Amino acid sequence: MVDFTRHEAVLDFRNPGAPPSDVTVIVTLYNYMRYIEAALQSVFEQTHQGLNLIVVNDKSKDGSLSIARRWMTKNAARFGRAVLLSAESNYGLAVSRNVAFRRAGTDHVFVLDADNALYPLAVERLLSACNNAGAQAAYSLIEMFGDQAGIGESYVWDPARFARHNYVDAMALIRKDAWEKAGGYALFSISGWEDYDLWCSFIDGGMEAVFVPQILCRYRVHGSSMLRQETNQEEESAKLEMLVRHPWLKFRAG
Repeated sequence: MVDFTRHEAVLDFRNPGAPPSDVTVIVTLYNYMRYIEAALQSVFEQTHQGLNLIVVNDKSKDGSLSIARRWMTKNAARFGRAVLLSAESNYGLAVSRNVAFRRAGTDHVFVLDADNALYPLAVERLLSACNNAGAQAAYSLIEMFGDQAGIGESYVWDPARFARHNYVDAMALIRKDAWEKAGGYALFSISGWEDYDLWCSFIDGGMEAVFVPQILCRYRVHGSSMLRQETNQEEESAKLEMLVRHPWLKFRAG
């Protein structure tokens, strides 16, 4: 995974007095100035103490960067390390996540988008489940909120079920070495399939994730959600890309 992108470190705070960090929460940010503080506050309120935080601003056009910088400057002491990166250009979600994973200095990484949020026990419970199961990742039930309320689809890890569709959200705790083995997040011509592809790459590599049947994460449903705005519009093209990368998938494009 050669990185030809450029990201400026707007803030890089190290707290030598903090507990040893074993999880990095990475937050990808693009034009979510309305939501970023709530997402970061949900990270601040985690019961798990050994946390690092990396936020990647993907050339937002609104005030996202200044809001994130202000919040992180005020609250950086909560974390062992708090890093705010700002991209030179808009590189997309997959690149932002890969850049954050590379910068993470912990064995485990939790993935969070700037419009979503966590319940306080999320990292603690998922880390415990991941370690106890000897798994490469852990995920939970997800609550939908905003324009739609309910519980998202989740199920135990099952490659046969993945062959037909994705049912595991991006909000998951992932071992950094598993992300590396999977090849990171792939760049698709149509955004929104990066998560599905990563889980399929887990299966290709003989890796597994453990399901925690508890509501630990919150997915915001709104008009600008990537799922609504991009993915459904060009689904067939994305399916073709997925089939090339993972021929064992059972759906067919067209």
